[in-house]
Amino acid sequence: MFVTPLYAGLLTLWFVLLSVRVVNLRRRGITFGDSGDIGVTRVIRAQANFAEYVPLALLLMSFLEVTRYSIYLLHALGVILVVARFLHGLALSFGWQVRFGRVSGSALTFIVLLIESVLCLYQGIRGQSLWLQ
Repeated sequence: MFVTPLYAGLLTLWFVLLSVRVVNLRRRGITFGDSGDIGVTRVIRAQANFAEYVPLALLLMSFLEVTRYSIYLLHALGVILVVARFLHGLALSFGWQVRFGRVSGSALTFIVLLIESVLCLYQGIRGQSLWLQ
């Protein structure tokens, strides 16, 4: 495997940056929760949302890579996922183009997850039918 680790590495760097922003908030005295501050909520949710979606997307990508799906398809999914999470994180954590970043980042993430899930289902059904023969 070499495609999934590439995108896992890139996405992890972004996750660390989002996490550092949360840690810096915690150092300023907000040790738990968000203290009712919407700005703090956005920074926390940017990191948490990343943690909720990216591992599943990378797991599905790794299944596809192991079953030798097209490297071009895998790279396309990886690039789209990186762009999606970057847009979403910029919007929530950094306040850049909030509506555009959230909507486009979420939509692109869902598209990647849907494509990966359909391809994994296809691969699983195809594998089962070959195994039963």
